[in-house]
Order: sequence, then C-alpha cells, then structure tokens
Amino acid sequence: MRHNTGVIGMYATDDDATRSLIARIDRIESHQALRDLVSDYCHGFDKRDWDRFISIWSDDCEWNIGPPFGKFHGLDGIRKAVTEVLWPVWRESHHLTTNLRITFADDNHASGMCDVDCVGALTDDSVQMVGATYYDDFERREGKWQIRRRRVTIHYFNPVPEMQLSAPQAGNDT
Repeated sequence: MRHNTGVIGMYATDDDATRSLIARIDRIESHQALRDLVSDYCHGFDKRDWDRFISIWSDDCEWNIGPPFGKFHGLDGIRKAVTEVLWPVWRESHHLTTNLRITFADDNHASGMCDVDCVGALTDDSVQMVGATYYDDFERREGKWQIRRRRVTIHYFNPVPEMQLSAPQAGNDT
C-alpha cells in the first residue's frame, strides 16, 4: 500500500481520501477567514478599534485608497493613513461590504473583490456617501490569513446636503 504524505494548509496528511477531505475543509475555513478579514476592516475602522483594524494587514502590505487619499505601504503607512489622514476628518463612518467574491490561486494565496457603501459624517457634521469596490490580495503566512494588498476604486464620493447622522432620541414611555 502506497502512502501519499503531504501538507495542505496547516494539516499533515497520510492518504488520498484524507488529503481530499482536509483540502476541502481547509478551503472552507480559509474562505470564512477571508470573509472575517473583510468584516474586520469595516468593524475596526468604523468602531475605531485599532487592534482589530491593524491585525488584518500583513507587515509588507499596501493600501491604495486612490484619490483623494493616496497609497500607503507597510503597517506604519496604514497607521499614518488611519490616524493622520482618515480618522481626523471622519467623525463617524459606517461601511457595508457586499458581494464578496474570493478566488484561490493556491492554498496560501487568494484574491477578493467586494463592493462597499459607506455613509459617514465629517468633523464639520457634513454627511458623505461613498460607493467603491475593494480588490484584495490575501496571503496566509504561518497559518494566518491577512490582506497583503487592497486597491480601492471609488465610484462616487458625494455630500448629502441637509442630512444629519444622529442617534434616535429616547421615546416617551407613558
């Protein structure tokens, strides 16, 4: 009996049936991990949860937001983009990503594309609507998936005149 031993993702294998099952499980787990990265981008940015936000990026990442913001490299570039460029001008933001499509190149590399609608208020309380598409390159290193590169194509970035973002007021419970 011949044994085919190998490694798929993070798992050692002994035979073809086991290899096939492990490969399928690894692909499902990887798919979910990549969906979580896309969600953690939104939650981290919108809730100003720095640890969550920075954890999604690889050390050698690139974030190309495009005009009017620019391109940022490495974790220091991400920190600069968020803490010196974006958070100082956005009082609040609400990113909603959808239509995530993931394509695997191999066990440790994938690409993703999703659309995002973002509504936010600048520090002057003016409301902005942004529609964009995110193009991601994901890499798994030492068992952890992260974003290696994110390119943003902004379709629109427009003010919404006479609109305010405000929480609902407490009702009268009489």
